Amino acid sequence: MMALKVYPFDPATHLETEEDILHYLEAAMEGNDAKHIASALGDVARSKGMSEISKKAGVGRQALYNSLSENGNPTLETLVGVLDALGLSLTVQRRAA
Repeated sequence: MMALKVYPFDPATHLETEEDILHYLEAAMEGNDAKHIASALGDVARSKGMSEISKKAGVGRQALYNSLSENGNPTLETLVGVLDALGLSLTVQRRAA
C-alpha cells in the first residue's frame, strides 16, 4: 500500500488575482480577530513577494514576517504601510444591524 502524502495548506499559493485577495481579506476582517487579520495579511504579502512588500512598506523583511504571523501584532503604521504597498487602504464602515 502506498503512503498518502499530505502537505500543509498555504493560502498564499492560491491568492492569484486582486479579487482573490479582496475576498480573502474581507473574510478575515469579518471575525474581528486581530491575530487572524494579521496572519491573513501576511498570507497576502507572501503571495505578492514578502521582500518587495517589505521594501515598499518600509519595514524589514524579517520584522514583517514576524508581525504578520499568527502570533504577530503589527503596529498601525505597519498595517497601513503593507496595505499601501498592496494598493489597498483601510476603511471604516458601520456594521449592519
